[in-house]
Amino acid sequence: MTILRARQALTPAGWATDVDVEISPHGRIAAVRPQDGPADHRCDLLLPAPVNLHSHAFQRAMAGLTEARGPDGRDSFWTWRRLMYRFLDRLTPDDVEAIAAQVYVEMAEAGYAAVAEFHYLHHAPGGRPYARRAEMADRCAAAAAETGLGLTLLPVLYRWGGCDRRPLEGGQTRFGNDLDGFADLHAQAAETVVAGPADWTIGVAPHSLRAVGPEDLDAAAALAPDAPLHMHLAEQVAEVAEVQAHRGARPVQWLVDAQEVDARWCLIHCTQMTATETAALAGTGAVAGLCPITEANLGDGIFNGTAYAQAGGRWGVGSDSNVQIALWDELRTLEYSQRLRDRSRAALATANASTGRVLMETAAAGGAQAAGRDAGAIAEGRWADLVAVETETPWLAGRRRDAALDSLIFCGGNARAVRDVWSAGRHVVQSGRHVARARVARRYLATMARLGQDL
Repeated sequence: MTILRARQALTPAGWATDVDVEISPHGRIAAVRPQDGPADHRCDLLLPAPVNLHSHAFQRAMAGLTEARGPDGRDSFWTWRRLMYRFLDRLTPDDVEAIAAQVYVEMAEAGYAAVAEFHYLHHAPGGRPYARRAEMADRCAAAAAETGLGLTLLPVLYRWGGCDRRPLEGGQTRFGNDLDGFADLHAQAAETVVAGPADWTIGVAPHSLRAVGPEDLDAAAALAPDAPLHMHLAEQVAEVAEVQAHRGARPVQWLVDAQEVDARWCLIHCTQMTATETAALAGTGAVAGLCPITEANLGDGIFNGTAYAQAGGRWGVGSDSNVQIALWDELRTLEYSQRLRDRSRAALATANASTGRVLMETAAAGGAQAAGRDAGAIAEGRWADLVAVETETPWLAGRRRDAALDSLIFCGGNARAVRDVWSAGRHVVQSGRHVARARVARRYLATMARLGQDL
């Protein structure tokens, strides 16, 4: 057993003081008990480390390159997407593996223990499949293996260029598969996941209502009937209009009516919902996959967080485009979006828990559910996904319990707060540094030098 000794730990029963957390050799929490005997590691504040529930790893390499206006003086999600397509045409499998490894190092150092990789860059430029269809998925898995991050691999089904079923073109051709080709790719990727660590899993991801037809969505859901199912939904105003024009209903309403949406579903973004849709989605038991930093960067809109929470909705957070990988900032941006919209304070707090505690507990539980990962809490039998935070700093100043979480999320200096991270018991971050940081960064920098910086 590995023994972690914590001055304070956030457990399902609330705050525990002076506890030992035992990690079994298999990476699960064997016990949470009062301190007794020697310990292997000591920490100030021990929290459940969340899953980053939505990542497109390759987009990390273009972070910061899309912040200028277009030639017509306007810029939007759709102009950003065109630039992204141009960029991805350069990427080789080696590039993708190097970029993903850098992303996963940054995620671990930010406090995440695992990632749900929404993986749609499948083919070579022009849409030609690699000799092994799952080549690119394998590279994401190799990056997770190198960095020790937990993985839920989500191969993406992407068939059409829009609801009118227009053919894919340009950069989109690297995403596309028919149903037979996708089934082969998914089966190969599943072999890779099964051969990996015991905490890895594989799900399925129909990209969006624009990129798959109703029959494609049914086929994807049936391909992995008990696995996590993720899909982009209701992110942009133009998307809502397109779906409504072709399917006779807004995206969230159409999906809830047409599919048996339940706890295995994770719907990403959902920044364009009516009050009725918000309540309907909350009632399904699905997780809303929120990416507040990316949603702000792309101008998507604001998620109906307060109404969704009041309706009992579940949510988690992800870093999506990976323009910034910062767990505490992701949570803060979500809360601040609600305050700005409603001109309020402590928008997501409850009568029994502060804002920071609600954010942390909800993100940990929602991310674990979305990833199909038996984690999300410091409790016996769960995967040992843990993040240790130093509180003896000018920013936290020895604060305790809910006040420590509030200070961690809302005060400055939080980027340096993470001291250690365990992913299914793997001690991947030690004294604030990922154990593979230097090697991974060298390869990433060499990749970026070859790719160049100009779009």
